[in-house]
Amino acid sequence: MARLCQPPYEFASLASVQHDIGPFAKPKMTIFLLMRKESAPGLSREVGRVAVVLPAAQGWGTGLPHMTIQISEAERDTVLEIFSGMSTTARHQFAVNDIAAGLQLWRLAWALGWLDIRLRYRGSMLGPFWLTISTGVMVGSLGFLYAALWHISVRDYLPFLALSQVLWGFLATLVSESCVAFTESEGVIRSVRMPYFVFAMRVLVRNVLVLGHNILVIVVVFLLFMMWPGAAGLMAILALPLWLVDALALALLLGGICARFRDIMPIVNSVMMIAFFLSPVIWKPEQLKEHAVWLPFNPFYDMLEIVRAPLLGEIPSLLVWVGALGYSAVLCGLAWAFFLRARGRIAFWM
Repeated sequence: MARLCQPPYEFASLASVQHDIGPFAKPKMTIFLLMRKESAPGLSREVGRVAVVLPAAQGWGTGLPHMTIQISEAERDTVLEIFSGMSTTARHQFAVNDIAAGLQLWRLAWALGWLDIRLRYRGSMLGPFWLTISTGVMVGSLGFLYAALWHISVRDYLPFLALSQVLWGFLATLVSESCVAFTESEGVIRSVRMPYFVFAMRVLVRNVLVLGHNILVIVVVFLLFMMWPGAAGLMAILALPLWLVDALALALLLGGICARFRDIMPIVNSVMMIAFFLSPVIWKPEQLKEHAVWLPFNPFYDMLEIVRAPLLGEIPSLLVWVGALGYSAVLCGLAWAFFLRARGRIAFWM
């Protein structure tokens, strides 16, 4: 004890670990916890030296009688350095390194996303095209039905519905799968040291692949009515990077929150179902008439409109773009703040 408790360490606690076979068991080992403080640029920490002093006798049980451990002279005193109190600067650095390392592994994220699609439709003849067929059938049936109910021209309504259903399907599925971005990779996270950003990119990749299949529905509808967005359609390209950034931020945010609180996922799915009816997906914004001025306060409307309107040959309003950028900034800020705090704990929430 005197040899262990030397400056700059101070004695903190003493523990005696016993066999788990009864109250009269003899002590197995003695643990001394010695503490000292250290400071470095950007890092303030308390360092603990855990000295484990084991008995000289060999063959002591670690629990049950048949569980034994062989201890050499060099292994009797084991020192473990632990620290806490990481500064905000250090947290930012670790988070940036995680994202940078994840971007370097984009090929791995692509391979994992592609593997997810192959495993999901394993044994199927058409694969993800089954989802494309179901989307096309729903767009065709609902398009003619609602066009008749609302007295809207099929030529005006069907392209709008096709775009809305495909984009909303991508958005809703992305939100739902972001909730399991980390928990579905529980085995990998526990066994392999890998940037968490890879799992966020994995969710994005597989949903982009499904979206690529569903775009076929939009192409067929546009060809059927001989529609072409023209030069206005190029504005949709400007919105795609914003969608990608928001998707990654959403995966980091919901993936971490749902890993900690497993009840959040059903709540998110319920919110998305309500948002589907409150957002102009199956109904057109013009149908609200004077109440349409409130639509920019709906974040789902703004995100849909910056892609949908250009593809329909229209120019999104400045208010819609401001709303989309504002909501994206809030989402990215929340995701970054949460990732800073939760990054080192995600593995323990699995």
